[in-house]
Amino acid sequence: MSLSVPTTNQEVSLLALKSLLRERSVLGALEVFHEQLGDIFQIILPGFKPVMLAGPEAARFVLVSSRDDLRWRSEGDPVTALLRHGVLVEDGERHDMLRRTMNPSLHKTMLSGYVETMWCATDRVTQTWADGERRDMLVEMRRIALLILMETLFKVDFAPELNRLWQPILKSIQYISPGWWVIWPGVPRPGYSRALRQLDDYLFQIIRARRAAAGEADDLLGLLVATPGMDDDLIRDQLLTMLIAGHDTSTALLSWALYLLGSHPETMQKAVEEACALPQNAPPSMEQIAGLHYLDQVIHEALRMYPPIHLGSRIAAQDLDFQGHIIPAGTRVMYSIYLTHRMKAHWDEPARFNPERFAPENNRRRAPYTYLPFGGGPRNCIGAMFGQVESKIVLARILQQYSLMLTQQRVHAHMGATLEPRPGVEMVVKRR
Repeated sequence: MSLSVPTTNQEVSLLALKSLLRERSVLGALEVFHEQLGDIFQIILPGFKPVMLAGPEAARFVLVSSRDDLRWRSEGDPVTALLRHGVLVEDGERHDMLRRTMNPSLHKTMLSGYVETMWCATDRVTQTWADGERRDMLVEMRRIALLILMETLFKVDFAPELNRLWQPILKSIQYISPGWWVIWPGVPRPGYSRALRQLDDYLFQIIRARRAAAGEADDLLGLLVATPGMDDDLIRDQLLTMLIAGHDTSTALLSWALYLLGSHPETMQKAVEEACALPQNAPPSMEQIAGLHYLDQVIHEALRMYPPIHLGSRIAAQDLDFQGHIIPAGTRVMYSIYLTHRMKAHWDEPARFNPERFAPENNRRRAPYTYLPFGGGPRNCIGAMFGQVESKIVLARILQQYSLMLTQQRVHAHMGATLEPRPGVEMVVKRR
């Protein structure tokens, strides 16, 4: 006989509520549910009854063994309404076709050509910092990430549009962030139409400009324009997918990395020493970037503690069996990367920031599917390698030029489109 999925009850829900209020984050409540109910449990809310999974076995189940029976696309979700037919919300052969088309622009062979852009975009933003002033690194890293993404993948200088489209971009992120639509999907959501229309107008403008211009199709936009049968609407969907998902994940990672470095002076000093060993008057080579071993450990530990994509959401296409628990067709299935990254069974002192756990000698001992910042299986993050190179270049360049002092010790993890530090990461910046 199959087992029923454990559900939240009054006692456990009260403990979760207390944790939520204390931590100011839903993640605290999820940790309570996980501790009390195990690696599979169902949250019962009016109109919203997802099954939550955690742990490496759950990750393998969702990402590999049952992936063909779990749909990414959910017609009632704002993310589908926003991205329409973007690669992130397509299934089956349609997804595979889009990914094949987009892959070359993000292949490792292209990354060396992006290094100078990443380095220069970082300088372009940091040159606006006055010596000794306070800056919110959540904002500053978003500026850098947007400039990098637009120039590398779309061959567009986004600086002239950054201020004009800043609020529309933030509104689009807010539009797909968790909110009341989860419980009441049919409730009207006013206040977004104008902002989303502004983004659409801009994207269609750069698509038309690229179609009118002759040039090599080696960037993402060029590849899409050159693909037979790819109309402007479908190209728009892929551009908006990459614009929102690509820059917001980088923003979160860079912000958390700087927060963690600012909170741990000894780690900061080691990272600074490594960064300052790079040449300062020219972009680093790929070999030099690969040699940033300690900064790489810092980045991986930031991704473990605060994975930007902290939750995966699917819809069961048919009845599924996970460890004897039957998940009925049509159920929303969520797997928590955040909880998996903090399981005591797989991580020593999981709440402690410890970059050394990613030293080469420790990496060899890690069990599969316990570390999933870029997902896993055939649909792992298309921009994983891009993001890792970008984060090392940006952080190394900032640490070369500035000493940073964290002024805001207390932040909490906010569950938006990505997991980001709130209310921000305020730091005093001083030129070295």
